Amino acid sequence: MSKIIYVDNAATTPVSKTVFEAMAPYFCELYGNPSNANIYDIGDTAKKAVDKARAQVAKAINCSPDEVYFTSCGSESDNWAIKGTARALFSKGKKHIITTAIEHHAVINTVEALKKDGFDITILPVDSEGFVTAQQVKDAIRPDTALVTVMMANNEIGTIEPIAEIGAVCREAGVWFHTDAVQAAGAIPIDVKAQNVDMLSMSAHKFNGPKGVGALYIKKGINPQNLIDGGAQERRHRAGTENVAGIVGLGEAIELATSGLDEKMKQEAALRNYVIEHALAIEKTQLNGPKDMSRRLPNNANIGFLGAESESILLFLDMRGICASSGSACASSDLDPSHVLLAIGVPHAVANCSLRISFGVQNTMDDAKTVCEALEEYVPEVRRRSAIWHVNG
Repeated sequence: MSKIIYVDNAATTPVSKTVFEAMAPYFCELYGNPSNANIYDIGDTAKKAVDKARAQVAKAINCSPDEVYFTSCGSESDNWAIKGTARALFSKGKKHIITTAIEHHAVINTVEALKKDGFDITILPVDSEGFVTAQQVKDAIRPDTALVTVMMANNEIGTIEPIAEIGAVCREAGVWFHTDAVQAAGAIPIDVKAQNVDMLSMSAHKFNGPKGVGALYIKKGINPQNLIDGGAQERRHRAGTENVAGIVGLGEAIELATSGLDEKMKQEAALRNYVIEHALAIEKTQLNGPKDMSRRLPNNANIGFLGAESESILLFLDMRGICASSGSACASSDLDPSHVLLAIGVPHAVANCSLRISFGVQNTMDDAKTVCEALEEYVPEVRRRSAIWHVNG
């Protein structure tokens, strides 16, 4: 195997060399604690590095630096936004939360947990391409609605939701609005002001930053309760000694991703379109998610191959050095079909035979061509061995 072709960038991305080099000094040389900034120089240096990263995130999403809070990951950010809102507004009689059927498990499992605490959860259905509408949200809002949480872009099928319109509905109703932008940050333009967002989650490892660090944007005037109590870090809103190297990496990564975003989107869309065109030329295949490519993440292709189980295809691809997936990495040990594909009406027989191919900055057109050549070879072979294909094909 001469080369690994990694096309599972929706699961995670490689840390860029520029990001790694920016992080490196904060492990062994500039290892100070930002909370000691007023005591000695290496503490002050660490604090300045964290402040710089906060400013980099703020610039990337068009907010103020003091509206950015660093966390350990996107899941923590989602939990803080949702549980923090629930705890903050429960005493005011706000016991209703609205979300959608295709959210990441960090959102779905969090709102499900709140059911046990007496919250009423409305899960909005989506259409056959994964879209929810602002009108659906408006119709679902009640006097006791505390929060609406709708992901900005879906991690499996690439659907980009009408966040600005949904946010406008929430603002008019006086309801806090959170969006899980873990898959969107660094992939498409984000402007929290123009998009009427009150809280937004992101995770560095989705845009060529390190794992183990994320951020939560909280608009001034929005005050979810703390999720983690303890010291005075993050302006007394998120306790725990800051992961300085990780935070530096997040800031550098989001700056790199957004500064060259137009070119990155164009490059990834070309690879995505090539794979979709050639994969759909294989018989009995279908595109899962938006057909309008402008409403789909530039790097995302999700293809269903009837009669060719995705796990079998993935094993063949792996033998050829190609890394792809059948859906969310957070559900990779679950044998059930993707809840996202089922929510958009994909039959079980196709959901179990669907692949997600997601490109990154390191991928080339040669990679896309190799993936297509492999699919053209392996899909018929998997079908030849498949009982599903001989029954349904």
